[in-house]
Amino acid sequence: MGDFNLALVIVAVVVCVIVFLVNVYLLVNYQHPDDANQAYFPKFVVVLGLSIAAISILMLPADVANRQACRHAIYNGACNLTLPMKDLWLAVYILDAVLVFFVIPFAMFYYEGDLDKTVGKRVKSALLWMVTTAIVCALVLGILYGLVGKVDFTVRHLSSSTTAFPSTWTFNSNEQCIGSGVHQCSAYSASPSSEKTWTIRSTFPEYVVALATIVGSVLFAIFGGVGIACLPLGLIFSFLRRPKAVITRSQYIKEATELGKKARELKKAAEALHQEEKGGSKGRKFRKNVKEVEKELFQLEEDVKLLEEMYPQGEKAETTWALTVLSYLAKIVFGVLGLIVSVVWIIHIIIYLLIDPPLSPFLNQVFIKLDDVWGLLGTAAFAFFCFYLLLAVIAGAMMLGLRLVFITIHPMKWGATLMNSFLFNVGLILLSSISVIQFCSTAFAYYAQATAAQEIFGHTLESLRGIKYLYKYNVFQIAFVILAGLTFVYYAVFGWRRKKPSGRFQLST
Repeated sequence: MGDFNLALVIVAVVVCVIVFLVNVYLLVNYQHPDDANQAYFPKFVVVLGLSIAAISILMLPADVANRQACRHAIYNGACNLTLPMKDLWLAVYILDAVLVFFVIPFAMFYYEGDLDKTVGKRVKSALLWMVTTAIVCALVLGILYGLVGKVDFTVRHLSSSTTAFPSTWTFNSNEQCIGSGVHQCSAYSASPSSEKTWTIRSTFPEYVVALATIVGSVLFAIFGGVGIACLPLGLIFSFLRRPKAVITRSQYIKEATELGKKARELKKAAEALHQEEKGGSKGRKFRKNVKEVEKELFQLEEDVKLLEEMYPQGEKAETTWALTVLSYLAKIVFGVLGLIVSVVWIIHIIIYLLIDPPLSPFLNQVFIKLDDVWGLLGTAAFAFFCFYLLLAVIAGAMMLGLRLVFITIHPMKWGATLMNSFLFNVGLILLSSISVIQFCSTAFAYYAQATAAQEIFGHTLESLRGIKYLYKYNVFQIAFVILAGLTFVYYAVFGWRRKKPSGRFQLST
């Protein structure tokens, strides 16, 4: 068993290094050229945040492997020699909460500060916002922890009478207890009135994780429910709306002229909004106009990309067109595979979480069978399904961000992603990762039983005063399935249409 633990530690260290290198690679290739060789603090926060999110997802499979390290031990206390997963969970999620509620907001406030101000003033402004956020969060956490930071466990008092010690033992399937004719031990025939509530105070770190999970669960139910449908369907309908052939040069010039005209209009609108902002105008009308300009700009960029695909230029134009065709073929393949995964997820949620008692363990049993085939196969499939939920959250946030006024658009584009978009998406990933872990530990409770994650996210979280009813009545799971169904219907009706920009601005200047 010691060799197994050593191997687990080595694998964990290697995985952490790989995750860090992958995140650095993503940062370097996704960052905007304007951020090259600068904004080092936001970049550090991005790499750290992405690494924490990825490691937290991989910790659940590691928790399962850690549990298996002492499963066949023959001496007491063997599990005390394994990795301290509960302490690691709490440390990771406390760091997660600090990044989401303090560090990332500070980095965003500093990065988005007025460039006309000095560095000192930008730091001061960002610190003021962060300190204000810290005070509010500390007050809310302290008050809630003092008032309702308790765990209510429902327990049943079991008791039975005494009887003389028998001279012979006659236990069988018809008589499981001492005494002739007794078919059920009296301790287990207690009346429902014997149920009592056992109340203890949760630890403060567990309570912070619980509240962060609630906030993340709201975002997860909304974005994840929408994203699990729009992630594969977006790829499929992108293939269906693909350019079928290369356009002529005259068509290209005509379309490029129209896009140039639109770009000049957007530039004029953006300059007017900048003047309004300097004049102190930041009301509801101003925010609505900013949102409209962002949507128009995003659509303009998509139109430019599509035009470049339809009319490739340069010496390798034919090669470029061939790669474009292959990319759309990849989209339809991954879209169909993603659709299968999404449907499997929805079926699993319904038959295992929403129906009581569950109709079948379903994916739990699949993972166990895969583990029997090869030790890490079930673990890898388990990690894949968890990561897929994170991708669904990002896809859902992108889709809703293009349609709802109160959600800011932060697109991730290869070689053109600004640090504020990076930070926003990292914060979303971090906040949702807590809920993804909680959701996976519940959805795969049979596979991940007796783990430290299930102790934190299962027993404690689902018994926390004031919060337990959200999990008792499966509020988040039901919202997730309903939103997924509505999104499937939306794509079936409107998905084939190409959304056109409105071109309407209500500028006061």
